[in-house]
Amino acid sequence: MEKLFRYLEKEYRKKTGRSAALFRRASRVMVRGGSHSLRLWKPYPFFPASAAGAEVTDVDGNRYLDYWQGHYANILGHNPEVIRRAVEPYFQHGTFHTGFETMSQVELAERLLASLDRRGLKVRFTTSGTLASTYAVMLAMGYTGRQHILKVGGGWHGASPYLLKGVKFHPGAGFRASDSAGVPPDITRRVLVTRFNDCQHLSDVFRKHGRKLAAFILEPFIGVGGFLFCSRQYLELARELTDRYGVVLIFDEIISGFRFCASGLQKLYGLSPDISLFGKLIGGGQAVAAVVGKEEIMEGCEPSGLGHRRVHFEGGTFSSHEEYMRAGLAMLDYLEKNQRRVYPYLGQQAERLRRGIERVFRDEGLEAVCTGDGNELVPDSSFFMVNFPKKKIEYRQPEDLWNPERSDVTLREEVLKLALLLNGVHVVHGGGCLSTAHTPEDIDRTIQAYAEAARIFRRFL
Repeated sequence: MEKLFRYLEKEYRKKTGRSAALFRRASRVMVRGGSHSLRLWKPYPFFPASAAGAEVTDVDGNRYLDYWQGHYANILGHNPEVIRRAVEPYFQHGTFHTGFETMSQVELAERLLASLDRRGLKVRFTTSGTLASTYAVMLAMGYTGRQHILKVGGGWHGASPYLLKGVKFHPGAGFRASDSAGVPPDITRRVLVTRFNDCQHLSDVFRKHGRKLAAFILEPFIGVGGFLFCSRQYLELARELTDRYGVVLIFDEIISGFRFCASGLQKLYGLSPDISLFGKLIGGGQAVAAVVGKEEIMEGCEPSGLGHRRVHFEGGTFSSHEEYMRAGLAMLDYLEKNQRRVYPYLGQQAERLRRGIERVFRDEGLEAVCTGDGNELVPDSSFFMVNFPKKKIEYRQPEDLWNPERSDVTLREEVLKLALLLNGVHVVHGGGCLSTAHTPEDIDRTIQAYAEAARIFRRFL
């Protein structure tokens, strides 16, 4: 493995001299040379000069088919014309950030609620998924008067201090350990972790701890945990148990919202959480997140009259920024009008890509298994993650993907990344998501890039 990585690194350095120089410059003034760990791969990241549609071009002139697509926010590809047209008039007014409420935020809130087709909900906007999940937990605690939170092992809800446990797999501890220094032990102790899609374990946790839980937060489509969908049975049980024990059910749809249909994934499952979190797509590529909850819970944001239930959810300086709201409106409008074309296309092309990747590795005598497949309720999934099993395994749990005894995590996360970059494809966690800008020809090119990676692996492994 080490010899293979050294070979790939040498070839990568040959192609990215200007990026290397920029990274050295960045490292002198920034922590690790950047602002987000997933963007800082070994030996250094390329620096983009431009991005359009499915492609990114770096400062050295290398072009990459991009499946990261703005942290999965760009379902229409980079810099789509429909979003540019929506925000350009804003700049012509000569105003940037005003700090006032705007009509566009009202329209975006109305659009969100209409897509969910539920009564008795209200919206408050903020600027990131981390803030949205933090505020949602605070609202649940204020509403219930309880202080314990339940989450799913492998679930990522941003860097909220309340939820930085059970994110990363730790040998010997699994998903039961704290993932960050700086979080008071008392907070960590109050965060309980249950197993993804494990109905028996979920029932056991509620039987033992249900009366002290303020909230159960989960992703109906788990993201970094492995691109896996919750079963209908699991989500129905979550709804039943939270109702029985008076617990606030939170669906984190930061990734899944408007990615599989022109609404939340909850609509395809026919289930209604108490609070929903949206982000990424709803901002049209801008810094927008939303907490959507039942009125009686969202009343906790009110500045007076609620005593100890008052939650200081103020959104932030740039919350509901006019430019962001207009971009979000344009995105949701486009997806609603074109949903019969957009989602089937993405699902069909992603299915072809997943099976094509598995085939080219199999042709080289190597086993690769793609997660991201849809199910009976979600036929059109645009995600794919490539995994290299160390033993015969069905990928059903985050443990299956992140336990190094079950899967070759280094091969997926580090080695495959460089091998694909050398062949003009950029991925994260071995894969990513499609946009409507990815053409069938792009899918063919991508499968060929994975085929070349498989041939390189065969030479060294």
